[in-house]
Amino acid sequence: MLLAEDFMIPCLNKKLLGFECLGCGGQHALSLLFQGEFVAAFKMYPAIYFLIPLFIIIAINIFYKFKNSNKLISILAILSVATILISYIIKLIN
Repeated sequence: MLLAEDFMIPCLNKKLLGFECLGCGGQHALSLLFQGEFVAAFKMYPAIYFLIPLFIIIAINIFYKFKNSNKLISILAILSVATILISYIIKLIN
């Protein structure tokens, strides 16, 4: 039986340098979301909950421009980057 984990791209940073990058855990968190494991997905990669709406709004904005879309995209991007950096620092400390 094939699992989603069988098709995940390995982190080259982790393989070559021995430590995780800022994106490590993102693929696995997305897989967990599709399986309905919302808490586990958050624990794996907290920024997933800002990145998904960000990508959806960017995709919608390509075809349909709506009022304040740039502001919403900026806020979601800032929240995503901040969450990625904070969770990465916490991961390094622990």
